[in-house]
Amino acid sequence: MSAMATRGRPRSFDRDLALRRAVVLFWEQGYEGTSIADLTAAMGIAAPSLYAAFGSKEELFREAVASYAEDSPTDRALAREPTARAAVAAMLHDNADDYSDPATPLGCMLVLGAPVGTPEHSGVRERLAQERRIALERLRERIERGIADGDVPAGTDAATVAGFYSTVLDGMSIKARDGASSAELHAVADAAMTAWEGLLK
Repeated sequence: MSAMATRGRPRSFDRDLALRRAVVLFWEQGYEGTSIADLTAAMGIAAPSLYAAFGSKEELFREAVASYAEDSPTDRALAREPTARAAVAAMLHDNADDYSDPATPLGCMLVLGAPVGTPEHSGVRERLAQERRIALERLRERIERGIADGDVPAGTDAATVAGFYSTVLDGMSIKARDGASSAELHAVADAAMTAWEGLLK
């Protein structure tokens, strides 16, 4: 095929790889801190290819958030452990490892991706808030399952317990981004679990 015949054809690229690179960039720099030029450089594609494949920066961010949220340490811990207490402890410790992993940006993208910003980007902040609400609901459901299974006392306010440990996770994410070590985050997780019995009253 001649060069003339191929002119104008879109450049082919690995969409999944490009998305993974966008996840890392948004995770590291946040939504407003990441430009289209940053994204195209990291993803290895030209701007027209980015728009053709993902629609817009905001649509790319939404897809990146969904990709990040899949198979999270929280979901794995809540599904893996036999009791609610063990599940919550595993959730905290697994995320302590994840938040401090030097192979990835520090902290949690869902907490740090767009905590503040200009009014025109309120939809981005709401998208992250929605994912955090979903995670909170899964945590509440796991505690309610513990009530049903008998390893959490009947009458426990599952929403309050879930809200407490969700807040601990958010704080651990911020501490990780501030440079807290893995050991420091695990110490916070251990301290938070000492509150378990009191929360069940």
